[in-house]
Amino acid sequence: MLRGVNEQRAVSIMDQTLQTREGFSPVNVAGTLHQSERFRAECKELIKETKQICKRMQEDENQQFDQKLRGIQFLKKELELKLEEMILEIDDLVVLQSRVTKALDACKEPLEVTELCMKERLKRPDSERFHNEVDSELQKEREDLRRVASLLQRVTEQISEQLRLNRSAKHDLEKDLKEKSEAQNVDNFCALMHTLSMSLQHRPKTHPQPEPSSAVTLEQWENFSYANMAKAERQKTNSRSLQALVQSVLEQTAADMQKQVQATNTALQLNIQKMKAAKHQMEDELVKIQSEISNQRKTREDLQVAVAENEEFLSLTQAKLSLRHERPGKEQWRDPAQRKLITDVHKITEHINQLQQEVARSEDEERRLFHCELRLQESIDSKTNCLYIDEVVCMQHREAVVIQNF
Repeated sequence: MLRGVNEQRAVSIMDQTLQTREGFSPVNVAGTLHQSERFRAECKELIKETKQICKRMQEDENQQFDQKLRGIQFLKKELELKLEEMILEIDDLVVLQSRVTKALDACKEPLEVTELCMKERLKRPDSERFHNEVDSELQKEREDLRRVASLLQRVTEQISEQLRLNRSAKHDLEKDLKEKSEAQNVDNFCALMHTLSMSLQHRPKTHPQPEPSSAVTLEQWENFSYANMAKAERQKTNSRSLQALVQSVLEQTAADMQKQVQATNTALQLNIQKMKAAKHQMEDELVKIQSEISNQRKTREDLQVAVAENEEFLSLTQAKLSLRHERPGKEQWRDPAQRKLITDVHKITEHINQLQQEVARSEDEERRLFHCELRLQESIDSKTNCLYIDEVVCMQHREAVVIQNF
């Protein structure tokens, strides 16, 4: 508008100048001076109006810059607040991820110990290799440890994915902040610029117009930052929900593992007590069997002595009968003495046979006792072997298994 007014006034002045030249005469000097004075007055008024217009334009520009800078400053504060929250959230997730990783590593040693105990218990003798409470608890423990390890592995993957999303939101906030800071610096410099302060290097040679595709409305400009902040807020909410869930998982898994490890240890200790009691009972029975074997041997020796004595008495009686056969013919009749000797021979023979039968029975009884002794000794050895596996090997390995709160 100002440019059009100036052009019209310049054309009017030029027309008046031409008319004066064509009709110049000494009589027109006064008019010419008057016209020149009027022209100068118009120029002064034009200069004054131009200065006022430029001043108003400068004031309007400064007001627009101040408004824009306040808007940038407000959004920057909001973005910085969200960025700080997101950084804290990322730090918390990194710490939580470290805890989950340690918890996952803490599952390895108990699982190795459990599998080692199961492998060691397979070395028990065949007579003792039956499925008992300890085997059940060890299997449960192995399944629980594998389940916990698998769960913690999935939790680690979820945390990694959430960290990726959080860092993406953080990157968008930082990029937005950086662009806002650059725009703030440019607008600050523009707000401080005035005509006399511009050096030649700051004077633009051309006045390029912004590309239509790069023009952004105020609403779009604000919505872009609000979208970044909304994204960060969503990820912060998701992150905190995940942290609460992971914390619950860590507490529950630690409690489950402690409970199962304690159940396995209790089953092992109870089994050890039962085996010790059974072993002591068998050892007592072994002592009784060995004592009975000793008594049985003594009894058999007594029987053999009795057999020998009866055989001597039988020989004596038979000798008497044989000697009485040397009596004269008329004297060889079955007198009471003869009948007594014959009866004694039969009785002594029966006693000897009976004693020999008892000797044989004693030998059979000793063999039976000896077999029982062998079986007892084998059972005691088996119990001793099982006790060594459970009490020494397994319990020693399990002493290193300490499930701490993750």
